[in-house]
Amino acid sequence: MSRLAVVLFNLGGPDRLAAVRPFLRNLFSDPAILRAPAPVRLPAAELISRLRERRAKENYAFIGGASPLLRETQAQAAALEAVLTARRPGDVVRIFIAMRYWRPLTEPTAADVADFAPDDVVLLPLYPQYSTTTTASSLAAWRRAYRGSGRQHEVSSYFDHPDFIEAHANAVSQAWEEAEHRGKTRLLFSAHGIPEAVVKAGDPYQMQVERSCEAIAGRLGRGWDWRVCYQSRVGPMRWIGPETLDEIARAGGDGVGVIIDPVAFVSEHVETLVELDRDYAKAAAQAGVPAYVRVPALGVRPEFIRCLASLTEQALAAEAVS
Repeated sequence: MSRLAVVLFNLGGPDRLAAVRPFLRNLFSDPAILRAPAPVRLPAAELISRLRERRAKENYAFIGGASPLLRETQAQAAALEAVLTARRPGDVVRIFIAMRYWRPLTEPTAADVADFAPDDVVLLPLYPQYSTTTTASSLAAWRRAYRGSGRQHEVSSYFDHPDFIEAHANAVSQAWEEAEHRGKTRLLFSAHGIPEAVVKAGDPYQMQVERSCEAIAGRLGRGWDWRVCYQSRVGPMRWIGPETLDEIARAGGDGVGVIIDPVAFVSEHVETLVELDRDYAKAAAQAGVPAYVRVPALGVRPEFIRCLASLTEQALAAEAVS
């Protein structure tokens, strides 16, 4: 009998309105997000969190006063644990959650995993496409925190995993079938943007997003009119594009409807429930887009949970990182 710990990583989100500012402070204090020396970065993080607090609170209030990300991740963890337990009946399997910027944070989760005393630890980020701003930051925080037992195995990315691609293709097809409007429609794959300078420094995120979209469009196999675009731009620096809002406006000018798939988000949170569902839907109406349909995040779709289980087993079969 082997003891297996799987750690799911995500960014986290405030669990109440009072947590919004400390969440933002944690986010912008990360050198992977705000690339400046600590004497500059930490005061800047405090200032940014104060400036963005009111708007962020309004957005979280709109979705009930808290981020749903932890709840959704807990559901994914339960589904994954059930699948892995069924696949590995001789093992004791536990799934843990480590959030980067709000509870449960990496340090207490690392202590919980150490108490479990695993033989193997699989580090499984819930970021399908690798970026230094997400996967690398989460794994670095884990390495600093974990002092327990077990061979450690890392999953880097799974942007082209067949089950991940199938999950998205099926989600798009289902949203299309359930849509009231089925006229001429453009599929927009919307991913969270990152600064262009990060990509120029060698970050593979944009390339992996584009390859995910190519694979999903190929799996759909209907000759879809589709585009890749990026949302959630903040600050004065240049970000990768095109911007999702610009593509929505373009669709309005072309007289086509929009079906939008959040290709880099595996759970619902403020970027999907507020930005896509409220702000971008309003922009689509103002642009004259005849129909606007948003594909749900993958959540606990069986194909996605199967993807996570397969990634876990592939990682275990590979050489441990430590």
